[in-house]
Amino acid sequence: MSNMKLVDGVLDKELEKEPMKKGYGRGLLDAGKANTNVVAASSDVAGSTGSDLFENEFPERFIEVGVAEQNLVTVGSGLAAMGKIPFVAAYGAFSPGRNWEQIKTTICINDRPVKLIATHVGLSDGPDGATHQMLEDIALMRVLANMVVIVPCDSNEAYKATLLIAKTNKPAYMRIARDDTNIITTTETPFEIGKAYNFHEGTDITLVGTGRMTYNCLLAASELAKHGIKAEVIHSPTIKPLDKKTILESAKKTGFVITAEEAQIAGGLGGAVAELLSEEHPTPMKRIGIQDQFGQSGSPSDLFRHYKLTANDIYEAALELLDKK
Repeated sequence: MSNMKLVDGVLDKELEKEPMKKGYGRGLLDAGKANTNVVAASSDVAGSTGSDLFENEFPERFIEVGVAEQNLVTVGSGLAAMGKIPFVAAYGAFSPGRNWEQIKTTICINDRPVKLIATHVGLSDGPDGATHQMLEDIALMRVLANMVVIVPCDSNEAYKATLLIAKTNKPAYMRIARDDTNIITTTETPFEIGKAYNFHEGTDITLVGTGRMTYNCLLAASELAKHGIKAEVIHSPTIKPLDKKTILESAKKTGFVITAEEAQIAGGLGGAVAELLSEEHPTPMKRIGIQDQFGQSGSPSDLFRHYKLTANDIYEAALELLDKK
């Protein structure tokens, strides 16, 4: 392991779990206490997104727009134009899934510092099926000029990210899962916007993970170590701006790269890393993620196995890639 401060025994014990929305909710509340310009809005899902903590504490600074996600982000842009720091929360299937054009036109073109929080993303909304499983959002938001894109790995990181984006003067998008998520970081684990972190040092292959997939990368690295393969695990919670320096240094050291994300591989983390490596340091790589498919109903664990997003899938992909050596 690296000297990065993670939960003790992160690979050796049953970990504490918590929905990421809890970390976001605590972060939003603390950001609101620190700055009276912080406001929040919801599309009738305050409790489901973690925004209810803020609503209960600061009802005069909370706006319920109802089931109207296009209006939600437009109201957010107007609030930002008046000097407020708006956090607008909704399910990812509808924001940015339904209101991408409004985000582009009212927020990004005007460079308004609206903070867009999308919950129920990836496969975490398992039983609700394809219509509610937002798999394309990383690509959708990454392509927008001026937009910061963050994918935390657990509730602790969601808390830290919320506090930091409240202090930036840029539009920001953060995606958080619906269900309980393993807590792998601590209050001491560093987090900065635009930084990636070495969670496990290695020399033979680089595993770049984001969101919940970073934990699976750590598990895969542990299994690879049993076979004498030293895998380096880079956690990239910020997709945009990408930490090019950290990823390039690792790729140059190991010579092989695997990316892992709970989203479409087209245009997501894997696409960003592939673009970087093709221009700066061509490197054999493989992308783990949703392979040009839609979701379907099922438990998140069953869906992870079906779409080959498990630690074992990363492990097998690493062996396959290294076999080309």
